[in-house]
Amino acid sequence: MMNLLAIEWLKIKRYRTFWVLIGLFIILLPLWNYEISNGSIRMGGGKNGINFLSTAYSFPQVWGNLGWWGSIFILFISILVIIITTNEYGFRTNRQNIIDGWQRQQFYHAKVLLGIILAVVVTIYLFILGAIFGRLNSGSFIGMFNEFRQVAYFFLLSLDYIGFALFLSIWIKKSGLAIGLFLLYSMIIENMLRGIINHYTDKPYGNLLPLQASDELLPFPLMQMAKSMLAQGPTIAMHTYALVAVGWCLVYYFAGRAILLRNDW
Repeated sequence: MMNLLAIEWLKIKRYRTFWVLIGLFIILLPLWNYEISNGSIRMGGGKNGINFLSTAYSFPQVWGNLGWWGSIFILFISILVIIITTNEYGFRTNRQNIIDGWQRQQFYHAKVLLGIILAVVVTIYLFILGAIFGRLNSGSFIGMFNEFRQVAYFFLLSLDYIGFALFLSIWIKKSGLAIGLFLLYSMIIENMLRGIINHYTDKPYGNLLPLQASDELLPFPLMQMAKSMLAQGPTIAMHTYALVAVGWCLVYYFAGRAILLRNDW
């Protein structure tokens, strides 16, 4: 396992695109949230408006709020996974791995392990940011570990997005096409399907679609607050969303593995 990761690291450590996309995630996520926490979005507009998102950066609300914004910026990491994987096909390095004695499953598991490591790293980074923002806005660490399960939800969301990106990469093998389909599905197609399914079912079963299941674990805080004050229709429990997201990750893994073992290289 460590040998596979070491080889993957040798492939990407001098790859500029890797550092650019990682850098965008590392830099933009805290900058974006810093601007919001300091009142860049105010009700009423101008400096005299109400900074209605300021409390979202205190403990324990900071975990859900950062997790929601992180679910947007995780697109950078997902696209990175697509580029790294499809490059193996584009530059024929996947075949060189086989010539060097790898099995196809080892090649696949190297990419899966890399995806898991990336999900762990971005989750740790989110935790560090949450601790900093929470401390600055709360004045102490009291309540820091309340709602801490939302950090675990972010890890699961990251794994869901990265797993889906890896599956598309193995299936399509073309960088541009895979990225285009990933963005089209995540931003448009799934939202349309979710709306249609929820309209014709007695429960919001459209929320159980591949990426939406993990998105439901980290709803936008203000939207969640508004829903809690209004009469709600039938809902699905959070643990159900978590189990469905895990299930989708397993589907990506086994589907990608089957495609890799069946298709020619």
